[in-house]
Amino acid sequence: MPNRKFAEGEVVRGRWPGSSLYYEVQILSHDSKSQLYTVKYKDGTELDLKESDIKPLKSFKQRKSGSTSSSPSRRRGSRSRSRSRSRSPGRAPKGPRRSASASHQADIKEMRREILQVKLTPLVLKPYGNSIHIYNGDPERVERNDVSHKNKQESVILPPEVSSIATQYSLRPRREEVKVKEIESKEQNLVSRVPAPLETFQASTVQRKDLEFGGVPGALLVMLGLPAFLLLLLLQCRQKDPSLLSFPPPLPAVDDLWETRVCAVYLLWVFVQALFYLLPIGKVVEGTPLVDGRRLKYRLNGFYAFVLTSAVVGASLFWGVELCYLHTHFLQFALAATVFSVVLSVYLYARSLKAPRGELSPASSGNAVYDFFIGRELNPRIGAFDLKYFCELRPGLIGWVVVNLVMLLAEMKVQERSAPSLAMILVNSFQLLYVVDALWNEEALLTTMDIIHDGFGFMLAFGDLVWVPFTYSLQAFYLVSHPHDLSWPLASVIVALKLCGYVIFRCANSQKNAFRKNPADPKLAHLKTIHTSTGKSLLVSGWWGFVRHPNYLGDLIMALAWSLPCGFTHLLPYFYVIYFTVLLVHREARDEHQCRRKYGLAWEKYCLRVPYRIVPYIY
Repeated sequence: MPNRKFAEGEVVRGRWPGSSLYYEVQILSHDSKSQLYTVKYKDGTELDLKESDIKPLKSFKQRKSGSTSSSPSRRRGSRSRSRSRSRSPGRAPKGPRRSASASHQADIKEMRREILQVKLTPLVLKPYGNSIHIYNGDPERVERNDVSHKNKQESVILPPEVSSIATQYSLRPRREEVKVKEIESKEQNLVSRVPAPLETFQASTVQRKDLEFGGVPGALLVMLGLPAFLLLLLLQCRQKDPSLLSFPPPLPAVDDLWETRVCAVYLLWVFVQALFYLLPIGKVVEGTPLVDGRRLKYRLNGFYAFVLTSAVVGASLFWGVELCYLHTHFLQFALAATVFSVVLSVYLYARSLKAPRGELSPASSGNAVYDFFIGRELNPRIGAFDLKYFCELRPGLIGWVVVNLVMLLAEMKVQERSAPSLAMILVNSFQLLYVVDALWNEEALLTTMDIIHDGFGFMLAFGDLVWVPFTYSLQAFYLVSHPHDLSWPLASVIVALKLCGYVIFRCANSQKNAFRKNPADPKLAHLKTIHTSTGKSLLVSGWWGFVRHPNYLGDLIMALAWSLPCGFTHLLPYFYVIYFTVLLVHREARDEHQCRRKYGLAWEKYCLRVPYRIVPYIY
């Protein structure tokens, strides 16, 4: 394996793709397999460059300082070469002799031409904000993600310095005649626009990251506020009158919040799910490439774990196990899960301190409080046991279904019913479909932001193990003490709404996952795309031409369908809709930020083609 020439964090000069322009960039990482360097330009653009497209910064400094002290033979060679060329528009008329200043000016021009010259193939420049579109002379059209893009339009995002140069120069063919005075004035302006010094660029590249969730104070507030808010939410739901007028609910005694037996049952539940996770059943797939080029392997057996869990729960009912114990000790189980998530978060942060730099999350900041919240290590594993991947779908998501089933049994017991209510059946059925769909399409989880970007810390640990099973089941918990008789016509409308949301959600996700796996699939030939500088393409037709996040739209519709069976007596059952709306808007904002930074001008074009974010006709 060849040795690396440049180290991570080193500031060098990188060639802009498709041109001879070199700009100061910072080395972010190196792929040992493809031998490509991931670099970052001043404007935040990240690209993969070959080693041949990267030059040390000192070589440019030497050339800049050595322009006036070049050897006579080199100057003579430059003059001899210039005589062999045809006259270019930017060169002054020949004279009998050249003064020293003229020679110096020629050397400056030659150096500028060598460093900053763009290949003058017949191109058409179209300004777009602070960026420049370059086309091969063809009319603007939407690109297809085909095998070859050489004869199609190419969209290049130029850094700010090139944009300023391009606005001064119209890149016309060399054979066109241009007045000498105009060229000289432009050359003078070019010399005045010297790139920023190394210190300025280094200061800009080591700026502190933009922290999400309000930074350190916001992360601390979330960590302290969410457990307390969950407790108040469950206490409010247990009251006879759960309206806002009776908020806050009376706090229970400490003995009613903690019970050792409950903690043992919860640990047993996590242990059983861990055993199901380790079973050698289900196919093994590779995740997305990591910074070092590796691909972690994941065993997809979540649906099998759900089937085994269902068999265990069914056997428990057959043997007469009192599952309503979960309902009567619901607060204790929520607190036990909270304590477990905090202990797990402490362990995750402690082990991340010894993790190599290449295994850290892109979202980590270096601040202890924020990293404890957002997660410092990207893929913490104990051998082949992936802690984050396990918690994403197993104890919490499958536990959500078990909690709903227990609430159905508790409703029959508390309200002395021989059969569950229609509202409870709809809530259980809707949410069961959602969970089964997630487990059946388990592989799609590997391309989500949770897996490829966020570390595993308190945010995901508490969200997966506590928030999902104990707040997503709020409708079922509400119906136990607050029955609601639902008519069949209204139930039919709610079922239709649920199916509409599910179709949008599933079709949009399936289309996205199929395109990510194989963009050249003939089944996707009818879809239009926009090619990006990263080599990937953005869908601008189908479901993803309808709104930017059609899957989020489906989520919102399904969330509303889950809450409608509870009626309109109180606002509490609709907390999930409010929360889900805020969550999806936040996730959409995070996606926007990541895509804008990653795809640059291509994302701007996509936003013009698809202006609506989540809901059509609402920006």
